[in-house]
Amino acid sequence: MTSTFLPSERTGPDTGPPSPAPADRARRRARRRALNWLTATGFQLPALVLFIGLVLLPMLFALYAAFFRWGGFGMPSEYIGGENFTRLFQDEVFLGDLWRCLVLVVLSLALQLPFALAMAVLLNQRMRGRAVYRMLFFAPYVLSEAITGILFGMIFAPDDGFADQVLGRIGLEGLGGEWFADPSTVMATLFLVMMWKYFGFHMMLYLAGLQAVPKELTEAALIDGAGPWQRFRNVTLPLLAPTLRISVFLSVIGSIQLFDLVWVTTAGGPDHHSETMAVTMFQYGFKRYQVGYASAISVAMFAISLVFALAYQRFVLRRDLEGATTTMRGDGK
Repeated sequence: MTSTFLPSERTGPDTGPPSPAPADRARRRARRRALNWLTATGFQLPALVLFIGLVLLPMLFALYAAFFRWGGFGMPSEYIGGENFTRLFQDEVFLGDLWRCLVLVVLSLALQLPFALAMAVLLNQRMRGRAVYRMLFFAPYVLSEAITGILFGMIFAPDDGFADQVLGRIGLEGLGGEWFADPSTVMATLFLVMMWKYFGFHMMLYLAGLQAVPKELTEAALIDGAGPWQRFRNVTLPLLAPTLRISVFLSVIGSIQLFDLVWVTTAGGPDHHSETMAVTMFQYGFKRYQVGYASAISVAMFAISLVFALAYQRFVLRRDLEGATTTMRGDGK
């Protein structure tokens, strides 16, 4: 007589609790995803509310106000279409702002960033007091733009300023003059202040990038007989390229949006020769009460910055951003 065993009566090493049905597993995954989404949303919601209220809505309102002739009181009501934007290309001050912005960008890329890179390479070497020099060169960036503007306003004051006094004592009084008051020297003087203020920030960026360069590569190049310049050009500079690209991006965007340092030092003078787009926007919006036209200037600044940022990301930062996006899926897609 043969005996039969029902599945529930079988015993053995494979006996275990029954596995959950596929529908149960799907429901658990759905609940887990919903819980993760709610948790992420809860953490992001305060920042999202602040971004919408303090950034997105003012930007949209500025775009709306740019189509009106509006003095800033009440709600915009006198619709003029694109007249404010047409006026931009007929305004000699705004066109001059574009030219001065380009000058600042070129000077920053040609002088400020190479100087910051040279100081970073120097301070990356073994030397006594290296930490002190780093702190001293970075200290100007910590100062606010208002303090920097007031300080250099006193240094470059005509006749009795510190710069004129030093030049007079060494017999070079002919080089002194009305630094911020002369249209022929105001932009050069302003750039010197900008360079003193911001080169330390870029220097620290380059120092961080230099310390990430593997020493084994430079040591191997040294063993192969490469000189200092060859090691820098063929080993250090290519590995520092991502940091350089970020530094260039920040420098250009900063030049486009420059305001507070110019406002404290020169307020755009003399006769608009040091104005930037942000200073012109402030002048029209808060001094002349032409808020509609000032809004058009702000929209133009945003458009220039956005076009540059998108183009720079598309053509320059593309290699740095490839593979930077991660997902929660196991297949990496």
